[in-house]
Amino acid sequence: MHKIAKLPNPAIAKTIATTATATEKRALTMSSSIKGKLFTEAFDYDSGRKVTVYSPPAPPEAIVFAGDGQLISQWGGLLEAADVPSTMIVGTHRVDDEMLRLHEYSPVFEAKRFAAHEKFFVEDVRQWVRLRFGVALPAKRTAVFGVSASGELALAMGLRHPGIYGAVFCASPGGGYRPPAVMPNLLPRTYLVAGTLEPFFLENATRWAVALRDAGADVVMTERVGSHGGAFWRKEFPLMVAWAFGR
Repeated sequence: MHKIAKLPNPAIAKTIATTATATEKRALTMSSSIKGKLFTEAFDYDSGRKVTVYSPPAPPEAIVFAGDGQLISQWGGLLEAADVPSTMIVGTHRVDDEMLRLHEYSPVFEAKRFAAHEKFFVEDVRQWVRLRFGVALPAKRTAVFGVSASGELALAMGLRHPGIYGAVFCASPGGGYRPPAVMPNLLPRTYLVAGTLEPFFLENATRWAVALRDAGADVVMTERVGSHGGAFWRKEFPLMVAWAFGR
């Protein structure tokens, strides 16, 4: 059983929030040159939570579901420029309040809010994608992705729903959600990355890599020169997609 995690200290929480805002601004600039299309829909969940989908120019051969969706959905152009399979990105937007974001993304803080968001993310959003875009791919062609706090979400969704998400992409995860003492029998393939200039997040990523490898999972753990929210998050994304889905 997990111990209840302490909330991150104020300095780390401020770093996460500031980084998310700056990174989102850069992503919006990048999205103006994509060949694919972006679609945004507001849902009943949380009085209008939005989901943005990047639909690639060619029919999708793979799909990535992500938290922090207003950020990651804008990274389709990175995939267009890389030699990777045509990949749809489904980005569920984050809540503005940083503490509520942590409660939704990590199962160790506020179980009720996490469970409500989990249902929205796993059931409602996936059903909408299936009906709206006609896309429903098997687990081996489906990944879940997150950065920082949403990296915790990606790990949690991958471990809790390995029959849906066959791969986890995780950049610089927070430290609230930690590897369970007993791992599930079925584990997703997992690609982790963290920066050498963000020791707290590098330690978190390494902890997960070791635990998953010890449990028999297929794991990639990469260290890049960079700080929290650095360009290495975006640069690593096409490498993650290539690793999981090949060509």
